[in-house]
Amino acid sequence: MQTFLDSIRDLLQKLPMNWVNLTTHRLDIYNETMAKSEFLLELKKLVVNGNYSTQDLEQLPTAYDYIRLGHQLSSLLEWVLAEINDVANEQVISFASHTMPLLAILRKNKLNRQATTIYYDGDNAPLIDEPRLKDIYDYHYKLQEVKSIDGIKQQDGTVVFVTQRAFNKPLLIPKCVDITVNNHQIFGSVLLIHNTEIDKIISDIQHVRRRETIAMTPPNALRLLKALVNDKIHQPVENQQQDKQIVIDCIQENTGSTLTPLIASSGLSIQYAMIMGLVENAIKQYPNKAIKIILPPNCYGGTNDQSRRIADLMDNVEIVDMLVDSGQDLVSSLDEALDRVAKDDSVALILAEIPTNPRVEVPDMEALAEVLTRKRMTHNNKLATEPFFMVDQTFCPNVKLLHQSSELKDVQTISFASGSKFPSGGRCIAGYCAANTAAKNLLPLISSHLKLSDNSANSDQLQTLAENMPSMPTRIKQAYKKTRELVNNIQALLPQAKIYYVSDAMAQRGFMPSVFSLDLPTTGETKQQRSENQRLLNIKLIKFMIKQHPEICKNCVSYGQLKGSYWTIPATSTQGTTKEEDKDYIVRVALAPDVDVALLSQSFAIFCKVNLDDFNVTIE
Repeated sequence: MQTFLDSIRDLLQKLPMNWVNLTTHRLDIYNETMAKSEFLLELKKLVVNGNYSTQDLEQLPTAYDYIRLGHQLSSLLEWVLAEINDVANEQVISFASHTMPLLAILRKNKLNRQATTIYYDGDNAPLIDEPRLKDIYDYHYKLQEVKSIDGIKQQDGTVVFVTQRAFNKPLLIPKCVDITVNNHQIFGSVLLIHNTEIDKIISDIQHVRRRETIAMTPPNALRLLKALVNDKIHQPVENQQQDKQIVIDCIQENTGSTLTPLIASSGLSIQYAMIMGLVENAIKQYPNKAIKIILPPNCYGGTNDQSRRIADLMDNVEIVDMLVDSGQDLVSSLDEALDRVAKDDSVALILAEIPTNPRVEVPDMEALAEVLTRKRMTHNNKLATEPFFMVDQTFCPNVKLLHQSSELKDVQTISFASGSKFPSGGRCIAGYCAANTAAKNLLPLISSHLKLSDNSANSDQLQTLAENMPSMPTRIKQAYKKTRELVNNIQALLPQAKIYYVSDAMAQRGFMPSVFSLDLPTTGETKQQRSENQRLLNIKLIKFMIKQHPEICKNCVSYGQLKGSYWTIPATSTQGTTKEEDKDYIVRVALAPDVDVALLSQSFAIFCKVNLDDFNVTIE
């Protein structure tokens, strides 16, 4: 074992810094079906060989497409811990949260009607806010303290042991324990599955980590790895309260909210707390009414999947689809959905992206406010409950939708954003939410669900946001100018192309996204042929641009980054779990403030000249 740990120490000395400092990695070397196994397989070959460089590590297949599900360093950590405990890699799953591993087990067992017994040997019970877990989530379990592992007994259902043991030694747990959760006081937790005979146990727990929380963060995974190989750990100088106040001030300034926002470990972490907080509010305010979550079926895949997972978990929650793209208008679709929910005498929780994703459309805000505030009647002619509006502002996080001068001032509105985009410039994945005055009573409930899931942002994330958020409004404007310039150039070169982007009028109102979507013109005898040809041509464009400019064009899902441009197909990236019929195979392009637009435009023209002869493209 010492020889193995020595080889890991050598690896850490050659570590690519992007493994620590970036949230998204290359999709051109990412195979989703083998996201963790392929990376570790190739990594092991290098470690066994012993003759490799930092550049060799950088060329390894991407471990996971995003840090929520895992990343290179969490995968490496899980491999090392698997070796120490003599189990397979996939049986070890790290978390930034201390409680979400347990909540993942409780979720699975509730849906499968399985019993759960949780033993723990620490001074404090491992779950936070048990009354809420039982009353709102309807989780059932037995919780029992033990002084030693001898106190653990065989039970019906799943037996879990929670401990705080040293990570550098095998756990040596009794055979009756199905799962161990080993907590680190600062860095997070590691779940180890002993009983792999439990149906879908690994994939179900992985799915919780993908949608409701995150893996142990790269900096903390690195610190734990260094501790395992007895290397020196460099702890950052923490100014957590100062950093947090800077971030709070920036969020308030950008959203227009006067209330204290909540900052979580990721965008989906805050969204999970937000939806569960609004669900609890609806249960308590309207105990006899059904709850309907209204959202677009083609919205960001994480939002889509998580909302439907919550509906699966809660007996009184259902999903109502709201079409917003491809000729459908958000305002009219919402109007129809609210009419249906009102007639059912249900509570409407609306979740929308402004601008929409992936076609970057901004609704008529006055019309949206009118629809949201209109009085509606139930089937028995009583006044329907007022809707609650959750708006994803990730594309345009600097628009003051929560200000008292906003069209939405009379609507109970919660705004949220992923910090992995413009707020951090791609350096961390913390997310946040804020509320307008009309929704101020909802924040304490959201905060309670954020705390029980232990999904608050950590000190590294707060520091990263504090460093990057003050410059965010300037970067947004600079990137918008570059994006508008490229859009104009493409329209001039190829007027037959269909470009989805905000209008100049909306930009004047502050909606300045640095991302647009594009459908190239197509040919074919039938609609199906034209659609397939367009789809293939869109993919071909992305491959061409990345091959032409590998340093400034990346196959990546992100935007708001500090450098380069990002080219992807939503259907194969951000809409990964969306139903096939709702996916978009358009091109999505995002630009950073430093991009050479003239160079990109020239290459786009060359592509068109070679591949689109029928459309008379000329190169100036």
